[in-house]
Amino acid sequence: MITVNVQQAKTHLSEYLARVEAGETVTLCRRNVPVAEIRPLRPRSSQPRAIGLARGLVQVPPTFFELLPEDVVTGFEDPGK
Repeated sequence: MITVNVQQAKTHLSEYLARVEAGETVTLCRRNVPVAEIRPLRPRSSQPRAIGLARGLVQVPPTFFELLPEDVVTGFEDPGK
């Protein structure tokens, strides 16, 4: 892990970004007090997520399909009413 003050980071940002891309974490400090971290993002998966991973974990109650009260429907159509 690298620790740098903001001015040093501004001066050498490209260098620190290259190190972050290589897997290191940079801690940014203001007057030697840590305030933020710059760390590499996890790589995006090249495979699409599988469908149905939460099957059986979610229950939709029958009341979900009941009609909404008229005043609620009207509120969606014209929120100013």
